Amino acid sequence: MAVDRHCSIVVDAEGVSFEINDVTAEFPWPEIRSVHYQPSPSGKHLMMGVIHLDGRFYECVVEAKPRTRLGEWLPRLHAVLGYYRPMG
Repeated sequence: MAVDRHCSIVVDAEGVSFEINDVTAEFPWPEIRSVHYQPSPSGKHLMMGVIHLDGRFYECVVEAKPRTRLGEWLPRLHAVLGYYRPMG
């Protein structure tokens, strides 16, 4: 889970969910074509995108405050996605 004041990203056994300003979008694993994530160029944000089976792209950006938190989120996210989505 990555959370800031306005947004959150949750990756778990059910799939991926984004919450942006109290609006939630849930993506169950069977409906996900792929998941992509990276730090922002500034190193202050986690950027995650989900590509739905129908090709639609959804993105959520969460601020890492303090900035060192991004260094905690990335390896954990890699491990969780590797466990639940080993093929990408």
